[in-house]
Amino acid sequence: MFHKTGGMRRVAESTVRRLSLYLRLLEEFEEKGIDTVSSGALASLGGTTSAQVRKDLSFFGSFGKRGLGYPVPELASRIREILGLNRRYRVALIGAGKIGSALVQYRGFRARGFDIVSIFDVDPTKVGHRWNGLTVLDAAELETELARQPVDMAVLVTPAEAAQGVADRLTKLGVKAILNFAPVQLAVAEDVVVKTVNLALELETLSYALANR
Repeated sequence: MFHKTGGMRRVAESTVRRLSLYLRLLEEFEEKGIDTVSSGALASLGGTTSAQVRKDLSFFGSFGKRGLGYPVPELASRIREILGLNRRYRVALIGAGKIGSALVQYRGFRARGFDIVSIFDVDPTKVGHRWNGLTVLDAAELETELARQPVDMAVLVTPAEAAQGVADRLTKLGVKAILNFAPVQLAVAEDVVVKTVNLALELETLSYALANR
C-alpha cells in the first residue's frame, strides 16, 4: 500500500524526470505481467541507484513492508497521479513545420493524456492543410480560436524572433504552460511554466560525453 505524505514538498525537476522514467519502466513490467519490482531493478534500468529510487519515491509517501519490492500497478498508478496524468490536457501547437509535423504524429502524447486540438501557422501555403485530422489555422486566428476552444498548454515551434510575441499572446489568453522549441529564452509571468527544449544543447552534452569517455 502506498501512503501519501501529508504536505507536498517542492521537488527538483530532476526528480520529476526520473519519476517519468520509472513510470515507463513500470508500464513495461505491467505489460509483462510482473507484479512486484525492487528499487534495484528500477535503478539498474533507469541508470541510477537504489538509494536514489527510494529517495525519489519517499517525497510522495512510502510503501508497506521493506524487502518485498514495490507493487507495480499501485506504484504506476500513484506516479501517474503525482505527474498529473489522471486527467487529459488540451494542447495547441504553434508552428506547422517539420518538428511540428513530427510532434502531431507522435502517438505517445495522446497515450499520456495530451490531446493536440489546434495547430497554427503564419505561412499561407500551410494554412488550410489537414494534419492528423486537424486543419492548420492562420496564426492571426489564435485569439479567436483559443477563446472558442481554450487549451491547457501550448507547444511553440516558431523562429526565435517570433517566439516571445506568440508567448505574450498565449499568456494573455490564459495559457499557463508552454513547451518552447524556439532557440530563445522566453520572458513570462511567474505563474506561467515554460520548458525550453534546446536541441543544440542536448547534442553538446552528447558531444561532451563522447569526447570525455
